[in-house]
Amino acid sequence: MIGDAKVVGLGEATHGSHEFFTMKQRVFRYLVEDKGFTTFALELSWSAGLRIDEYLQTGNGDARTIANETLTNSPWDREEFVNLIEWMRDHNRHHPGRTVHFMGDDIGAPTLDDGFFGRVTDYVRRDHPQSLPRLTELYTGLRPIDDVFAYLGKPLTERQRLAAQAQQALDLVSGLKGSGGDTFDWAEQNARSIAQTTAFLTVDVTSPDSLATSERFRDEVMAKNVTWWQRHTGHKMLLSAQNTHVGYVAGNPTLYPKTQGSFLRDAMGAGYLPVGATFDRGSFLSKDAALGGDWKKFTVDAAGPGTNEFTLDQVRYRDYYLDVRNAPAAARAWLSHPRPTRNIGTQFPTGPEDIAIARSFDVLVHLHEVHEADKRQP
Repeated sequence: MIGDAKVVGLGEATHGSHEFFTMKQRVFRYLVEDKGFTTFALELSWSAGLRIDEYLQTGNGDARTIANETLTNSPWDREEFVNLIEWMRDHNRHHPGRTVHFMGDDIGAPTLDDGFFGRVTDYVRRDHPQSLPRLTELYTGLRPIDDVFAYLGKPLTERQRLAAQAQQALDLVSGLKGSGGDTFDWAEQNARSIAQTTAFLTVDVTSPDSLATSERFRDEVMAKNVTWWQRHTGHKMLLSAQNTHVGYVAGNPTLYPKTQGSFLRDAMGAGYLPVGATFDRGSFLSKDAALGGDWKKFTVDAAGPGTNEFTLDQVRYRDYYLDVRNAPAAARAWLSHPRPTRNIGTQFPTGPEDIAIARSFDVLVHLHEVHEADKRQP
């Protein structure tokens, strides 16, 4: 089903269900061992992804400490992701010539500490010291960003000014391109991440139009980060995210007018393959409010008549996967019709969304029952 795809987007119908997380690890292990994949990309900040990847490559520290530093307050702060990081590090220990990598493609909830800013300023200090005073001036008042909610509490005009400074800093670094080389490419990408993040954080959380514009920008940035990584490294990648972000079309196009999956299809064509996920019943993690609050357990009963899940769960297999592209004509026609479907993200309860599976995904994984992901052990 995956064929020659360079990036496989593997979705989840909830944040924080054990079966979705373990299924993703099993798929990634298969892709690494049998299909030559080498990067696991997650809907996590770019800076956090770099921190995890440094542990995978060097072995400095331990998986639980890294998880605590990078995944706290996210739905992936769970034992399943500690296990994934441990497996990836163990793989690298035994295959030093064919290591796997971890990347974060998102800008939604970053921690841009002084160390991350240093990835840019240290390069300029070393290779272009004449530009350091101006870069330092542009980053003054901006570094660090260690509390997104506090940052969003700043007046909009101040956030816009800081975003403009971050863009000017990116322009300054990009203007040093004549130096070329891998170190320049990474410094520029890290400066780009700072500019992307501050631009995203100019959102007006009280305006629905601003939220939709920000979410479109976020999906576009995630796709650009994935594309940059794939083209820069040449790696084949598994991209893990909520269904909305991997599919071609969102179930809520008002809030998500263009998805990461749509942007990736534009950039990569058949090189991108999205896999959606559905479930019939069970428990998961979500929050009472999208901004703030704690991740906690919610439970839903079996899906009702008229939903996609109700019919999908009638298949004689308890759990299964389906190549939507090659389904029989009658099945494909059914899969192409929008129906109420559970698509649960950072806030619950929410109503189902009208999703046409065949328009959003090339492959579908359906699970009969899911359970809340396991709490991370100390």
